[in-house]
Order: sequence, then structure tokens, then C-alpha cells
Amino acid sequence: MVRLTPELIEDSFQYINPVREYELCLRGYKIGLIENLGATLNQFDTIDFSDNEIRRLDGFPLMTKIKTLLFNNNKIQFVGQNLNECLPNIESLTLINNNIEELTEIDNLSSLKSLKYLTLLRNPVAALKHYRLYTIYRIPSLRVLDFKRIREKEREEAKKLYKGKKLKKSEVPRTFIPGEQLDKLSLNQAGGDAAQKQQKADRVQPSKEDIDAIRLAISQAKSIEEIEQLNAMLRSGIIPSHLKQKVTGNSAKTNESMVEDE
Repeated sequence: MVRLTPELIEDSFQYINPVREYELCLRGYKIGLIENLGATLNQFDTIDFSDNEIRRLDGFPLMTKIKTLLFNNNKIQFVGQNLNECLPNIESLTLINNNIEELTEIDNLSSLKSLKYLTLLRNPVAALKHYRLYTIYRIPSLRVLDFKRIREKEREEAKKLYKGKKLKKSEVPRTFIPGEQLDKLSLNQAGGDAAQKQQKADRVQPSKEDIDAIRLAISQAKSIEEIEQLNAMLRSGIIPSHLKQKVTGNSAKTNESMVEDE
């Protein structure tokens, strides 16, 4: 992977985009980590990080001018906490085709008080039940989610469903916190190469449980878009736990019916 150095930032394409914003293009460099953005001198309205290898949405300095960030086709799975302190004026965030899986990452995005446009298509989280309503509830500043304008009826429905309730977390969010001790980071990186190889192997050769979970979900899908999201999950190798639980539940019911028949 390539490091995002001040030299790379200085040499990258900079231009006025079609919406009259000053944009920095960092597409396709295989960048793995957001760093050294202080070298931008807070002069850009838009930064395009598409087609890289970024795994965490964090590492920003204070960037008051940023309005738009593009992270299409990365590997982002975790969202940093307190992003609003670094990106107080961001209005548009595009995260198409990443690996965000849990609703807890939506909680971290909710700190962005100026966010109006959010796109999470082709992320596993977008296939979760009530994903859209939960996102609308947690980020009330949003006007458009996944290229669809948010209707007042949806806001009311989201309030009825989630007001006064807390998300049940199956596990503590695995989110990077700036300033975290190096020894903790080293634990996350222990056997890094072996872990990455195993992850790649898991994605190339999904387990029978994963395949069964996706097939069941596809058979119950109600739209082409939902089927495409499920296929994207299978390709990425990230299968939400609720899909696997459905397969386990169905198998148990099948075994019970067989016993009754006997």
C-alpha cells in the first residue's frame, strides 16, 4: 500500500470541479491510511479518495472548509468517533462499495451535525432490517440517503420506532480512537499478514454457512436492488450475523419437523 505523504498530496491533481468546488483527487493510489492531511492547508472543498485501500474513516486534522468526501470502492469497515471535531462543515459523504457492517458505525457518523447527503450503497449494513429508518433517526440533518430524498413520513416512522430506545450492541464497537496506545494497536496488528491472508481466503472461498445464508436471503428478497446488495456481500465475504442466524433457525425447524414426521 502507498502512504499518503505531503509530497503525494502536493503532486496530485487539483482542480475546480463542475459544482465550482476546489477538489483534490487522490483516486487509485492504493492508499491504506488517512494521514498527513494537514499538508492540504485546509484549502479544498472536496477530496476524492475513491479506489484506494482505506479501512478506517478517521485520521483527519481540523478541516473547516471540507464539504464533500468521496470514499467509493475502499475497504472501510470502521468509522472514527467525534468526526465533527475535525469535519464541522461536511455536507456530503459517499461510501459506496465498502465493508461497513454494523449499525454502531452509523452512531459514529451521527456526530456530523452538518451532514445532508450520505450514501452507503453496496455496504453490508445497507441490507440490515430498518437500516434506512435507523440512519434517518440517528442523523436528523440528512436530506438524502442513498440517492433517495428523505420524506417526512419516514422521519415520523423512524421516531416512532427508535425514540427512547438504544441500539443493542452485540459487541463493543471496534473503532479506532486517536491517541490510542501503541501497544493496543500492536495487538490489533499481531500476526497482521497471516490475518489478512486468512481474510482474503475467507472472501475467495466463502463458507457453506455464508452461501446458505445469502441464498436464503436472495430467495426472500423483494427487489433487484436487495439482490445486488446480497451478491455484493457474498463477494466481499462479509455476511451479517442476522443472516446466518436465519439459516440456523431454519435448520433447527427442519430438524424438528423431521423428528415429528418420524
